[in-house]
Amino acid sequence: MAELLRMPEIAASTTEAVLSRWPVADNEDFRAKDVIATVETEKALVDVEAEADGVLLHRLVAEGTEVAVGAAIAVLGRPGEHVGDLDALLASLGVAPAGPGAGQPGAAESGAAESGAAEPEVRTATPAAPTPPGADAVHEAATATSPAPATATGRRFSSPLARRLAAEAGLALTDLSGTGPDGRIVRRDVEAAIAQRVALEEPDTSSGSPASALLEDPPALLPAAEPEPAPVPSAPSPTTSPGAGWTDAPISRMRRAVATRLTQSVTTAPHFYVRGTARVDRLLALRAELVADGGPRVSVNDLVVKAVAHAHRQVPEMNVVWTGDAVRTFDGVDVAVAVATDRGLLTPVLRGVDRLPVSAVAAATRDLASRAKQGRLQQSELEGGSISVSNLGMYGTEEFSAILNPPHAAILAVGAAVQQPVVQDGQLEVGTVLKVTLSVDHRPVDGATAAQWMKALLALLEQPIRILA
Repeated sequence: MAELLRMPEIAASTTEAVLSRWPVADNEDFRAKDVIATVETEKALVDVEAEADGVLLHRLVAEGTEVAVGAAIAVLGRPGEHVGDLDALLASLGVAPAGPGAGQPGAAESGAAESGAAEPEVRTATPAAPTPPGADAVHEAATATSPAPATATGRRFSSPLARRLAAEAGLALTDLSGTGPDGRIVRRDVEAAIAQRVALEEPDTSSGSPASALLEDPPALLPAAEPEPAPVPSAPSPTTSPGAGWTDAPISRMRRAVATRLTQSVTTAPHFYVRGTARVDRLLALRAELVADGGPRVSVNDLVVKAVAHAHRQVPEMNVVWTGDAVRTFDGVDVAVAVATDRGLLTPVLRGVDRLPVSAVAAATRDLASRAKQGRLQQSELEGGSISVSNLGMYGTEEFSAILNPPHAAILAVGAAVQQPVVQDGQLEVGTVLKVTLSVDHRPVDGATAAQWMKALLALLEQPIRILA
């Protein structure tokens, strides 16, 4: 019997995702555990696996389409099942019949209400929000070009994406005309209204699409050089106001996600900071010895990550996260490593760092960093762990503080190793020192615990042979 495949909730608080790729075509059989769809979040790619053998009867959205979580994206059948009347099948499942726009970008939005995804309704009787300048003319033009059929109850629906875009642009949904099924307001309706409003307000703007300045950048996590890239819509160009001396760059999905998480972190997690300085001449000598004569490619950061894992073993009270209901302590030590990419900051997680040799830590870090920059990380590789390591030493930054990466209890900010005058056994000499700052969530961790952990870390950095144990 046919059933709907819906957009899964890839990560907590995810409301939309992009249907990146269809590995299976219409009327093609698949086996249990086969990947039947690949979706993109702001930061990662996730493969959707089949729960049982079957056949993909019909794809409801095209590759590159942004879809609300819970919306129908395909129709699945049992092995050997075929469809005689597709429109009748879709109608029986509560999905709008396939038409000229079926499977095209935007179709996912119009199918969200029919698929049963819960969302608030927009009632025409609701008092409208303050009308932006020119909105009346926009509404008249939109109504004249694409009249919206009224429902029997006088109500209209809108997709979650359309509501968000309208709110960001300051548009009242009651002033928009919907071109989706039964007058449903979808993304293209909001984009059209924004374009017309900007055209009315700034008639002299000469370059680019004026609407693009107000719309969110569609995700494009797959690198251009990869085979079979997903046909993601092109990103809007930055908007420049002639003579104003400024340029607005559209906010990407990843930048918005990072901003949301960090804002949540600084507003909900009470930070405190513990700073320390280690003399790392021995650490640098150890690293030089490890890479000599074609040895494994080990960086100073790899040794720091390994030292962090050892410090967690010595002070297990730091290997925790705050869940809201409990303080969760982990058995193994997983460490997230901050990676700067063209699209924003990512923190892939290294698993079982306390049990890995330094060479394996180095290899795993290189692999994760490479795939992060290519947009090839899986969602599972961005989850877990209790501490992050952020290193700006390669940029010459000597000392800084980092914001906690939720739900981690701590993040270690690592500066550059620099030569400074140091006192050794009462004698002044030149030594190489490294400054580190530990940002800590005060909910699961007390100050004394963080101080003990910092003491253990500094000892490991100054006596690095213990890191290899």
